[in-house]
Amino acid sequence: MTRITVDWPVSQHNGRQHQRSNGAPTEGPSHSISPPRSGPSPRRAVSCSGADNVPHLATFALIHGAWHGGWCWDRVAPRLRDAGHRVIAPDLPCDVVGAGAADYAAVVLDALGTDPGGDVVVAAHSAGGLTAPLVAAEAGARAVVLVSALLPQPGGRFVEQNAEEHVLLADYQAGVERDAEGRRVWTDAELARDHLYNGCAPEDAASAYARLRPQASTIFSEISPAAAWPPATATVVDVRATEDRIVSPQWARVAVPQRLGLDSIVLEGVGHSPMLSHPGRVTEILLAA
Repeated sequence: MTRITVDWPVSQHNGRQHQRSNGAPTEGPSHSISPPRSGPSPRRAVSCSGADNVPHLATFALIHGAWHGGWCWDRVAPRLRDAGHRVIAPDLPCDVVGAGAADYAAVVLDALGTDPGGDVVVAAHSAGGLTAPLVAAEAGARAVVLVSALLPQPGGRFVEQNAEEHVLLADYQAGVERDAEGRRVWTDAELARDHLYNGCAPEDAASAYARLRPQASTIFSEISPAAAWPPATATVVDVRATEDRIVSPQWARVAVPQRLGLDSIVLEGVGHSPMLSHPGRVTEILLAA
């Protein structure tokens, strides 16, 4: 049987069509990925357009995954702001040896501020899923959107979960080595393009690869500090991509219904980083959460 895929069918495992939000931005021309920053990565939020006291509908806290920075949401954040929302997308201390999920969450919460406005949506990509529960609980988030994300086990270690459940696919690891501090560093641009950024334009994959940082291991080896997951008070939306070559789609088909009690929104023909390859579609999902 020949399998035909198109650019954007969004479906549920139970066959229901995911409804797009009225007024959500269409795909249109993509916002470009910002050029690399010079000097050390700042630990601050990407602020919303205009002054912080301008009224906004909701606050979106965008959490990046391993090796990345807040820049990986650069094509989604402007679309959310254009819809009237506040957006923060801080750089997490993934390159700091010893920093764990609580440290990552503290950076996000600091960016949110003491009064995020009472309507918070947390979106987490990939390894950001290990931090999302802490942010959602502390901020009283209304919704959590997981994009190709890991699912933490409160009281467990992700390295043990991965060894038992094969959450991560193995092939990409040939492009990663350890540096003198024991951090994992990407060394192969072609493997990164084919695994992290499959489905992205070649120039976008090259630009993203140039900005990757070392990734320390604490967040994967520590006992998860998450108290409970999924949260009882927040709506959870899970997004999976059929061509994900980092987080196993086969694992997710079993784990998401078991752990979260819901069906994933499935992006056919899309790779691990849909916020880069399909930012308009990811924005629609966030706006509908």
